[in-house]
Amino acid sequence: MIIVLKPQATEADANEILDKIASLGLKPLYMPGVERTVLGALGDERVLKQLHLDAYPMVDQIKPVLSPYKLVSRELQAHDSVISIGGIKVGGGNFTIIAGPCSVESEEQLFSVADMIKTHQVSLLRGGAFKPRTSPYSFQGLGEEGLQLLKAAKEKFQLPTVSEIIDPSDADLMAQYIDCFQIGARNMQNFRLLEAVGKQQKPVLLKRGMSATIEELLLAAEYIINAGNPNVILCERGIRTFETATRNTLDLNAVAYLKEKTHLPVLVDPSHGTGVKSLINPLSRAAAAVGADGIIVEAHMNPKEALSDGHQALTAEDFAKLMADIKPFVQAAGKTLR
Repeated sequence: MIIVLKPQATEADANEILDKIASLGLKPLYMPGVERTVLGALGDERVLKQLHLDAYPMVDQIKPVLSPYKLVSRELQAHDSVISIGGIKVGGGNFTIIAGPCSVESEEQLFSVADMIKTHQVSLLRGGAFKPRTSPYSFQGLGEEGLQLLKAAKEKFQLPTVSEIIDPSDADLMAQYIDCFQIGARNMQNFRLLEAVGKQQKPVLLKRGMSATIEELLLAAEYIINAGNPNVILCERGIRTFETATRNTLDLNAVAYLKEKTHLPVLVDPSHGTGVKSLINPLSRAAAAVGADGIIVEAHMNPKEALSDGHQALTAEDFAKLMADIKPFVQAAGKTLR
C-alpha cells in the first residue's frame, strides 16, 4: 500500500510509521517528495490490514497498489526513474544508444568498433564475454578475457560497458569489469540470476523473454528491485510469433504500454527484434517515435567474419546512416540523443 502523509508531517512522523511497518515483518519504503512525503508498505495483505494507519494523525491518504508488480509500478512512483550507467543517464528525456559487437572476439575487433561508435558520440559500448548459444558448438565467448578487453576499451575510449551475465556465480567477477549487467531473453525468468544481480548495485538491462508477457517482464524486474537494486532498465527485443519473415516480431506496442505502467526506462533492441539488418534503421526510428528511451544495436567492422550474429550487425557505413536518420525522430520525440 501507499501512505501519503500530510504536508506538515515531519521526518520523525515518517520514521514512526516506518518502524511500525517493519515491526510487522513488512518491507517499508521511504519516498520523500518536494511537497509531501510518501511511504510504502509491501508484504502479505493480511498483515497490511493490521497496520491501522488511518489512526495516525499525520496520515492523509492510504491507497492500495493493485498491480501484481509493486516496486516498478507508476502507482508507487509516478515520476520516471533515471538510471546512470557509468555516469551516462538513461531515461529522463535522454535517448541513449548502446552499440557494439554481439560478442567480444579480440582486442582489435572490440577496439575498432569502440572507436567507430565513439566518433558518432555514442555513449555506451556493448559486448558479450559470456554468450548463451542455442548450439553447444557455437562460439560461447572469451569469458574473463573478454571482460578484461571490455574494461580496457572503456579506459581507452571512455565508454562505459554493458555485458550479458548468464550465471549467478559470475556476478561478483563481472562487477569488477563492467558498468551494467545485461540479462538476456533466455534468462528473463532465471530467478536466482535476477536475485544475484539484485544484490549488486550496478544497473541491469533486462530483456523481455521471447515468449514472455509484459506482466512477466515487469515481475522479473520486480525480483531485481525487491532484492535491493533499483537500477533496472527494461528492453523490448522482439517476441516469438507465427511470423517467419523476421527472426522475431518487434513488439512496439509493448514500449508504449510499458511507458504507461512503469517508471523504469525502456529501450528497444531492433537487432534481435528483427534479425534483418535492413530493418534495424527504420525500426530504430519507430522506437524513438513510440517513446522509447533508447536503443541497443549490434555493430561490427566486418560482419562476414563475426563469430556470432554477423548477419544482423551494422557496418560502419550502416551505423553512420542510422545515426543520421534517427536524429530528427529523437528531436521530434522531445528527447536528447546520447
